[in-house]
Amino acid sequence: MIAYSKQSVSFLDAFRVGWQVKFRSLTQGIEISKFEESVARYVGAKYAVAVSSATAGLHLAHLALGNPNGSKVVTSPISFVASANSVIYANQIPLFVDIDPSSGNISLEKLREILKNTEIRTVVPVHYSGMPCDMKEINEICKEMKIHIIEDAAHALGATYSTGEKVGSCAYSDMTVFSFHPVKSITTGEGGMVTTNNPYLYNSLLKLRSHGIHKNSLEFKNTLLANTQKAPNAWYYEMDVLGFHYRITEIQAVLGVSQMKRIDKFMDRRRKIAKYYDAKLPTIGHIQNINCGQRDLSANHLYPIKIDFTKLSKSRNQIMSELRASGIITQVHYLPIPLHTYYKALGYEITNLPQTMGLYSQILSIPIHPKLTMRAQRKVIKNLKRILA
Repeated sequence: MIAYSKQSVSFLDAFRVGWQVKFRSLTQGIEISKFEESVARYVGAKYAVAVSSATAGLHLAHLALGNPNGSKVVTSPISFVASANSVIYANQIPLFVDIDPSSGNISLEKLREILKNTEIRTVVPVHYSGMPCDMKEINEICKEMKIHIIEDAAHALGATYSTGEKVGSCAYSDMTVFSFHPVKSITTGEGGMVTTNNPYLYNSLLKLRSHGIHKNSLEFKNTLLANTQKAPNAWYYEMDVLGFHYRITEIQAVLGVSQMKRIDKFMDRRRKIAKYYDAKLPTIGHIQNINCGQRDLSANHLYPIKIDFTKLSKSRNQIMSELRASGIITQVHYLPIPLHTYYKALGYEITNLPQTMGLYSQILSIPIHPKLTMRAQRKVIKNLKRILA
């Protein structure tokens, strides 16, 4: 079967993981710091905090900002549910604005409208499919109103803004959150990372990641317990905020360090696959590409195409089934978040998001990943042409 996406784990990756498991620490060791340093250095951020998932990273990012309960947060409706769920975890209220159908990213026009008419504390732009939002413009919009920005870059490790900085540099945001799920740019099995340039946010993230505990003697409040004869007790630690067990393991971190050594190769391969699709798919009727001409900016995490199913005699489900019967797995990214039953029960509606519904009704993600061969890609194109004919 040709998967829509999959991990690329080398023999050397596996050897390093095996060595770690057999001979070194399994948790809370130096590999986590190495992994954080490698990601921070790659994206150009001052700090990085590894966590158990991107969802955990988004949750902690909201908590680190310290906004009061009930604060309103704007994000995209075309995303995995974690983008909005994490807002609710932090006792805040997610609001959705419509998307730009040419990219799947948040509409700047609609963002301006909601920020003018509603008191918003945070904006969470989602870099859909790995294509960066216009963060410079979003930053300009939010800066005037002192609104925080958390980038949901689960799809976008390796992407570059049009202004030249890497996604994750936090050049235009307070924090950026990455995912290391197996289908992402690099993998640690499960895992995530938050980058920032703000030392206060960095220290908050570190504490929140590990139960709210810290061992910084300069910050100890209970000095009677912390010291013996004015010397810090070696065993002592304090919990001064309610944190979580969102740590990543040494096993995952050593895999992440190894994967980061190949990220440029992964990006190059994804870029070549995307450009080949860009060249070949327009010859097939009923298919419309998005983000063509911007492959050098995108991490090309997904390759979504738009198909006008209303003009075909086949539904999306039929086309996906026929492709699967030919050995090709496709996916839909995503069911809009307000359509999930949990959000419908909370009173969210989709009627004010026409572009979101328009994109959802046509979108289909076809295979793209570093291990996809040219032969397999040609098979995808050939079968799309046959089925859509």
